[in-house]
Amino acid sequence: MKKIIVGISGASGTIYGLRLLEALAADPDVETHLVMSPWAKENLALEATGYTEKDVRALADVVYDDRDMGAAIASGSFQNDGMVIVPASMKTVAGIAMGYADNLIARAADVALKERRQLILVPRESPFNQIHLENMLKLARMGVEIIPPIPAFYNQPKTIDDLINHNTMKLLDHLHLQNNYSQRWQGLAAAKQAVRRQQEAVTHE
Repeated sequence: MKKIIVGISGASGTIYGLRLLEALAADPDVETHLVMSPWAKENLALEATGYTEKDVRALADVVYDDRDMGAAIASGSFQNDGMVIVPASMKTVAGIAMGYADNLIARAADVALKERRQLILVPRESPFNQIHLENMLKLARMGVEIIPPIPAFYNQPKTIDDLINHNTMKLLDHLHLQNNYSQRWQGLAAAKQAVRRQQEAVTHE
């Protein structure tokens, strides 16, 4: 049984965290430990995700309060297989980069660093300023995986869900979890064939 910690901070893009939770909940071999910041909870409504806090909590096996610094995941003795912060606000990234663990998301990330466990950040900001970039570079040099939710278009996405699912596939891949959450690159010939099929479909409409 893999234990994965998911932190959802207050950056825009809460749906990325929700989609990852859905994918992890569907895997019987994964136990999910969830922490949400206060602003992440606000974004559930602000971004019209269609989810309530109760809905999100139901997707995880264990849920912690962001202020609970005595939680199991705040200790290096809690064995786990990785942590993903999705989306990761620049405040959260800065706190982790500076070792300022003033909430449970930052503390759990700090533990991942000190115990040399997998830590993945999905930064959601645009444009990045120099401070943002320097913080992410510092963390990348420490082994943190930085996976911004940049959409791919080679797979002919047709909906916002297609774009979200592609990013979810990348996160699951980096967590070493088998999945078919999105269409994968099959080579240039296959891509050109898909484009031709799409063009023919439009022509026949």
